[in-house]
Formats: sequence, structure tokens, C-alpha cells
Amino acid sequence: MKKNKTQIYILGIIVGLIAVNAISSKFYGRFDLTKDKRYTLSDVSKNLVKNLDSPLIIDVFLEGEFPSEFRLLQTEVRQIIEEFQLQTSDIRVNYIDPIENESTRERYIEELTRAGLEPYVNTDNSTGKVTQEIIFPWAFASYKDQTVKIPLLKRSITKGLQEQINNSVQGLEYAFADGFSKLVKSKSKKIAILKGNGELDDLDSNGMIRTRYLNDFLSTIHPYYNIAPFTLDSVAKNPQKTLDSLKRYDLVVIAKPTEAFSENEKLVLDQYTMSGGKSLWLTEAVIMDKDSLYNDSGSGVSIMRDLNLKDFFFKYGLRVNPNLVKDLYSAPIMLAIGEGSQAQLQPIQWQYSPLAASNPNHPVTKNLNLVKFDFASPMDTLKNGIKKTILLQSSPKSKLEGAPTSISLASVTKSPDESTYMAGPQNLAILLEGEFTSVYDKRVRPFKVNNYKAKSLPTKMVVISDGDVVKNKVIRNRPQELGFDEVTGKAFGNKEFLLNTINYLLDDTGLINIRAKEISIAYLESDKIKDNKGKWQFINIALPLLILAMFGFVFNYLRKRKYT
Repeated sequence: MKKNKTQIYILGIIVGLIAVNAISSKFYGRFDLTKDKRYTLSDVSKNLVKNLDSPLIIDVFLEGEFPSEFRLLQTEVRQIIEEFQLQTSDIRVNYIDPIENESTRERYIEELTRAGLEPYVNTDNSTGKVTQEIIFPWAFASYKDQTVKIPLLKRSITKGLQEQINNSVQGLEYAFADGFSKLVKSKSKKIAILKGNGELDDLDSNGMIRTRYLNDFLSTIHPYYNIAPFTLDSVAKNPQKTLDSLKRYDLVVIAKPTEAFSENEKLVLDQYTMSGGKSLWLTEAVIMDKDSLYNDSGSGVSIMRDLNLKDFFFKYGLRVNPNLVKDLYSAPIMLAIGEGSQAQLQPIQWQYSPLAASNPNHPVTKNLNLVKFDFASPMDTLKNGIKKTILLQSSPKSKLEGAPTSISLASVTKSPDESTYMAGPQNLAILLEGEFTSVYDKRVRPFKVNNYKAKSLPTKMVVISDGDVVKNKVIRNRPQELGFDEVTGKAFGNKEFLLNTINYLLDDTGLINIRAKEISIAYLESDKIKDNKGKWQFINIALPLLILAMFGFVFNYLRKRKYT
């Protein structure tokens, strides 16, 4: 009887386990127990991959034996990809170590570098011996006949590796979602690149990108939006028709205008804003260009630029001042130091190229690298009903220089008087949001507008006080990467800042909000590890063995005592 009960009990356990496994196989769930919900995808990310009608292939090159910081990034990349794979079975992933095979290593490095995947060279001297390792923190995503590259490491010229890794982990969901968005979403928003007032010119009449000063910027935003040139020349003949045509666009980009706007043109732009149109202004209050200094005298004169926009911006709540910002925290310039055949090119700090710090609390500029300016003007905000957010500022060690003034390349060879750089941070990029009041409210309008609006629909506008922020260099008729500095070999944050700004102004996917995701990562302090290396090795290795030996000695002693 007792034996039968035992058999029934064992049989019940077996049947129960089989039932539990059968039921659990029908249900699956993952629970994100992290405090910052780092493994929980946003609804925007989920929707991007939910309705794929073809396999989406991801090739990850962050594979191999890495230092601890990159092992963390490697793990987080795998985790975020797994989260995307849970949303659909159409995502395939390949993890590739491009330098694993010595026979193909050089070829892979050359091909990936040519494809725009800049390697990270990690230098390690923790063991007393300096070693260097090439790492490719990149991925390719391919869908149908398109392929995009996805950066896995957010590089910075001012932050250490641990902070770069931390920022990269925070931005992984955005990096993949942004790449997938280029592949699977059709373009719906239209951007007008304004022409007719001496702006930087890079689009022909067919909207094709030409190899000049806006090439890299336009190439960057082209995968997301439809872009086309738009001229205000027709305003003189038919301003109402021009306004109606402009309203078909979701955003207007005005890149470094050099000719004054007429009242008719200003009214067209004003009523475009009143209709809810978004604007990105890259304007200047002082005429000065670095290229104009490369002459026999090595000098030039800065003069004020009147674009007839003072009342325009004043009504919206800001003022672009006719000064130049000089900053001790600035980008260098290459100058020939010495005489004759002994002259050598050397990098010298150029105070007219401020390196602007970003607002860490806004999704446009969160975790953004420094943005390089050239001959920027300071801006003030004015009180009205518009919400204003400072996006970029110069450093506290800034100085204001009026116009007109003589500027010489030779002046940078002299040590600056730091006591004069006490003007504090200067506003260089400002975001305006809200319901704008028309510039022509309670004023005589230069032409009759159909359905004139004195108050705008909710809209947004960004004003940047330097047109060179969007201008890439052109060498031998070939455009260079926007923000890349050949002196330091570093890439500044100009391109990412402008793309984030465009995405924020035209946010139809919510992707920009993913950038605001906060993830806290705890790191071991390398200095403390180095100083206390022997102590922790003893605690983790020797001490457990000693405790085990002591336990064995005491146990044997008590056992012998008991049974002797």
C-alpha cells in the first residue's frame, strides 16, 4: 500500500511537470526589472519593425575580444537587437569579427573604412605596456535593396571612453530605430531650401544635390525627407502665389543669406509661419569669412550685415546682435610659423571659432558633441509669449568684439589676455516654440494677403547665429564631411546637431524623444583598481582558500577529538 502511494505521488509529479511545461510553452513573457527600463522598447521603435514585408538583415562588426568598456557595449548591442527580434521574425543578425582572420584582416579594414566605417583605435597601457587594438563599433542594416550604416559608438573629443560608452548605450535604441526608419518609412515631409537672397547654393532647379557647400547637410537629411529649392524671386510679381506655393512645404531652411529681404518677402515668410510652417534660420549679423583672410596682408575687416530682419526676429522674441563672439575654448587654425623655407604649419587656437556646448536637458542636443562655429554673433531672448530654449552656447570664457573691426591672422600668434574674456556664455542657437504673433500685426502690410493671420498655429523655429555651421568645406571640387576638422582629425557635432534639429522641427515619428532616454551605468574606477589591485586579488582569491583551509582543519580536529 505504501509502495503504491509512492508511485502515485511520483506519477503525479511527472504529470504536473508535463502539464506546467505544456502550458508555459503556449505563453511567453519578458520582464524588464531594470530601474531605468533600458530593455523596454518605445512604441515608436516597435511600430517601425512590426509590419516588415521582407527580411531586415543586420551585420554587426562589434565582435571579438575587447576591453571591459567595449564588452559592455557589445552586450548591450546584443540585448537591444534581441528586443527588436521579439517584435518580428523578419530580423536576421550576423555578428562579424572583421579582424579575426589575419589573411583577410587588411582587406576588411580597407573595405570598411572606404564604406565610411571609421575604426576606433583603443590604446591600453593598464599593464605598463602600451598596446593598440582596432575596433569597428558599427553595424549595417539592409532591407530590400537599401543599406544604411548604424554607429554604435558616440564619439566625443572632450569625454573619456567610459562616458562615451555610457552615452552610446543610452543612444542604442535611437541609433537602430533611426537606421530602420530610413529603410522602412516612406518620405512624407517636404523641406524647402530657400534661394534668392544670396544663400548657400547647392540645389539645382530639379532638386539634385551638387558638390558645393550644402552637399553633406543635404545628403544627410535626404534619406528622411523630400527636399527641393524654393526661390522668393517671384514675390515681386505675384506674392500671394508664392505664399500659397510655400505653404505646401513643412519646413523652410534659410542657410546664410547675404542679401536683404524685402517687405513682401518678409510678409510671405511671416504668413508661412502663421500657417504653422516650421523654419530653420542660419543667419549672421556680421560679414566675415575665414577665406577672406588668406590674402597678402593676412587680414580683413568685419562689417555689420543688415538683412532687414531686425523687426522680424524682434517680434518673435529674439535679437541677433552685430558683434562677434571670441572664445578661449575654440577650434584651432593651421598657420605657417617662421620665415622662408623654415616656416612650418602649426595648429594655433583661433578664438573666432567657438566650440559651443550643448544643452544636456533637451533631446536635440542631449549627448551631443561640441559644435564648431566660425564668426558667430551673440543672441538675446526677449519677453513675449513664446517658449525659448537655448540649444547651444559658447563657454564662460567668451568675449564680444564689435563691428567694424580689423581681424588679422597674425593676432592669433599672441597669447590672449584671459582677463578680457569675461562676457560669460553667449547664446548661439535658440529654439522658439508656441503661437507666434505676426510681424505685421497692427501694421500696414506691403500687399493684400488672402486669409491674413495675426496669430499663428502652434509651430516651431530654430535660429542659429552663424551660417557656417551648415557649410562643409570643398577641396578640389569635392565636398568634405560637415564638421570634420582636418587640423585635429576630429569630427565635431555640426551634422548631428542639424539632423536632430530638423527631426525635432518635423517630428512625425517620435524618434527624437528616444534620445531623451536616461540609462545609468555603474563603472569600476580604474585608478582605484590599479592602486588596490593586490588587496582585491587577496580578498577574491587567497582569502576564500584560507577560510576553506581553516574550516577543514577545525572540522578534522573536532572529528578526531570526538571519535578518539
